[in-house]
Amino acid sequence: MKVEARWIRGITATSLVLLAAMIVGLSVVHGQATSVIARGGGTTIIHGGTGSPGFVPVITTIAFHATRSGNSASGSFDCLAEAPEPGTGSKSAQFTVNAMYVTGQITGASVSGDTATLTGTANITGLGAGSNVPFTFVVQKGGPGAASVLTVDTLPKTPFREILLQGSFEVAGQD
Repeated sequence: MKVEARWIRGITATSLVLLAAMIVGLSVVHGQATSVIARGGGTTIIHGGTGSPGFVPVITTIAFHATRSGNSASGSFDCLAEAPEPGTGSKSAQFTVNAMYVTGQITGASVSGDTATLTGTANITGLGAGSNVPFTFVVQKGGPGAASVLTVDTLPKTPFREILLQGSFEVAGQD
C-alpha cells in the first residue's frame, strides 16, 4: 500500500508540473525550455485595400506562432491574401483571387509591451513572388481591431497594414 501511495503522489506531482508548464506556455524540447513569444490566427482586412485609384478590398487568412529556446526564436508564418475578381458590382465581395501567399519560417523575434516583431524568410506566390524572401511581421496583442503590419523585402515600400476582423493575436511578456 505504501508503494501505491508514493506512486500515486509521484504521478500527481508530475501531472501538476506538466499542467503548470502548459499554463505558462513552457515546454521542453531536446532538453531546453521553450516559451511562447507570440501566436495567433484569424481573418484580417488590408487597410486601404489595393490602394489608389481602385481601392479594391483585400482579405487575409493569417496564422503564426513563435517560440524562444535559449537565445533563438523559431516558428512559422502563413498569410493568404485574397481579393475579389471584379473591383465593383455584385461579385466584388466574393474573395476568390489568390493575390499573395506568404509561407515562412520565423528565425527572430522581439517583444515590446503588447507588440511582437517577428522576422524570417518566406516563399511567396502572387504579388512579391520569390523564394527565401526576408519578411518582418509586427503584431499587436488583441482580438478584433488589433493591428499587424507585414513587410516583405520584394516589396519594401508596400507594407501591408492589416486589421484583425476575426480571431486573436497573443503576445507573451517582455524578452
